[in-house]
Amino acid sequence: MRLRGDAAAREADWIAEEIPVAFAFNGEPFAVMMATPADIADFAVGFALSEGIVETANELQIEAIDTTVDGIAVSLRVPAARMAAMSERKRNIEGRSGCGICGAASIDAVLRPPRRVSGGIAIASGSLAAALIELERRQPLNALTGATHAAAWADAEGRLLLVREDVGRHNALDKLIGAMQAADIDAGSGFCVVTSRASYEMAMKAAQSGMPMLAAISAPTALAIALADSAGMTLVGFARGDGCVAYAHPHRLHASPLAESSP
Repeated sequence: MRLRGDAAAREADWIAEEIPVAFAFNGEPFAVMMATPADIADFAVGFALSEGIVETANELQIEAIDTTVDGIAVSLRVPAARMAAMSERKRNIEGRSGCGICGAASIDAVLRPPRRVSGGIAIASGSLAAALIELERRQPLNALTGATHAAAWADAEGRLLLVREDVGRHNALDKLIGAMQAADIDAGSGFCVVTSRASYEMAMKAAQSGMPMLAAISAPTALAIALADSAGMTLVGFARGDGCVAYAHPHRLHASPLAESSP
């Protein structure tokens, strides 16, 4: 029932799906995430990389993706040494769509040292603005439902090479990381934009995957800024078409006007 002023009407609507996606490594349950049932292979690879379960995608094998009426079960295999290191990090409850670290068994499992980010290229603020403008047009699921976040990878000119959507902001980022691996995209060749705040887990996932710059349309948290600073990653908040704020390592971002579109 849609109400506008004093009028009411019954209408059909598009609704985003949110279902359990269970990750098991070497036959052992590890985490259940609430996610949008799309791009599951990208999600699995990106999750394993951004959580530091594996160092490279070559260490990970997807054995099966099984869809049932209850959800999606993903069976993955990693080397024995990686499996041993995972014992302290098993999630004991589900990861809700709004939480990327829910259920971690200990504080150490959450506040782990970030990977050091090196390199990266200079990005013009006009390129960041161009990426944000294009991202508004590259979210078909959110256009229908208004319920999803997006994470996108842009080149130095602000052209979007990949976009992934999900009800969870961290899931969208994991899916993007997995898609970048599948497309063999060098993380040092561009920057990431996300339609959310720059929370700690978003900064950690970006740094762990080697992204030199993460730009969020909303504010960062203090812990995210501290993590980005220690990891050497450029962290940008309040990224909008008319400007942005660099909170950590601003040397990768320089001011420039938005280039005019070609006729």
